[in-house]
Amino acid sequence: MTYCLNPNCSNPQNPSGTNFCVTCGTALLLKQRYRALKPLGQGGFGKTFLATDEDKPSHPPCVIKQFLPQAQGTSTLQKAAELFEREAIRLDELGKHPQIPDLLAYFSQDGQQYLVQEFIEGQDLAKELANQGSFKEGQVESLLHNLLPVLQFVHEHQVIHRDIKPENIIRRKKDNQLFIVDFGAAKAVTGAGSCQTGTVIGSMGFVAPEQTMGKALFASDIYSLGVTSIHLLTGLHPFDLFDPTQGVWVWRKILKKPISNDLAAILDKMLQSAVNLRYQSATEILKDLQPKVSPNSLKQPKLMTPVNPQISPKPAQQQKPAPPTPSPRKPQPTLPSYGGSIDEELAALKSEILGIPTPKNQMPQPGSQKPNLSPPTKPKSAIDKDIDRELEELKSQFGGGNY
Repeated sequence: MTYCLNPNCSNPQNPSGTNFCVTCGTALLLKQRYRALKPLGQGGFGKTFLATDEDKPSHPPCVIKQFLPQAQGTSTLQKAAELFEREAIRLDELGKHPQIPDLLAYFSQDGQQYLVQEFIEGQDLAKELANQGSFKEGQVESLLHNLLPVLQFVHEHQVIHRDIKPENIIRRKKDNQLFIVDFGAAKAVTGAGSCQTGTVIGSMGFVAPEQTMGKALFASDIYSLGVTSIHLLTGLHPFDLFDPTQGVWVWRKILKKPISNDLAAILDKMLQSAVNLRYQSATEILKDLQPKVSPNSLKQPKLMTPVNPQISPKPAQQQKPAPPTPSPRKPQPTLPSYGGSIDEELAALKSEILGIPTPKNQMPQPGSQKPNLSPPTKPKSAIDKDIDRELEELKSQFGGGNY
């Protein structure tokens, strides 16, 4: 189906592929490429339509927003036209964020203003609340973690959204990513202009007190996000969560299931009527949302249980290999040292064994010649032979030479 964008057409529905409305004859393609398929919704500034971009081979979906204000009066219409154009400018600047729809085109045709933006397939949180019921604490915490960085990005670009509410938050179907949409009420801030009185705009029940007086601030968006959060937690309109006789929020008393004091305190601070008591930036809220971990709650490293509980375990150390144990050696007899050669010392030892005194002139002296120690006339007995054999063995063990 192709939908005719002429607001005065009595039968805007046309067969698919039609280039001109069969009822009023209006061209059905915007800029010869964008074809409206069906209406998506209508707000204070115009209507939105699901469309396709036929200039691309895949015909990807997109959204056409037609400027069609409900307000009357020349000055009011002029102001609305300025806001519509301002939305296009804001989208062109902010659409680079992955959670803000990208602006694809902005133009006029047949006396009407149009902007075309990226289509986010999903459901806004107002419909989600109606279909699934009140949000749980974890869902609201996840929402804040997801949207506060986006809001901080918007504010860093000196833009106040001014219309944060469940209808302007879409959860993308394919990955549950949250998007902030509809920057038609967005206001650019320049220097001290943020304190100047401007147009009173926003959705009743969700706007901050200062915004109702035309003095929107960055903290005004924080207030609206806080109201959105308690609305999703309770399922009730903000008017039912506020006691005007006492000027206080009573949302905690209405909760069916209490939430943690930490999250409740954060929401209460977001909802402060006095701006100086409210959070001034999204970054401040994100810091308070981080879990507070006490030192005693930190996990201690596990210790190995020793075999003997009386002995404390020691860290393993690299053991040096023990030196090899030397094999026992046969004890060798100690030779008396006479300061001479082996032969001379062996001769002296033989004399001691046989009980033959060695003459002093035959005692080995350093540097002297070898004396003839063998008895010249007496034949060797068996004992002598045994002693000679043992002495020869000793000689062979000690090398048999001079030192």
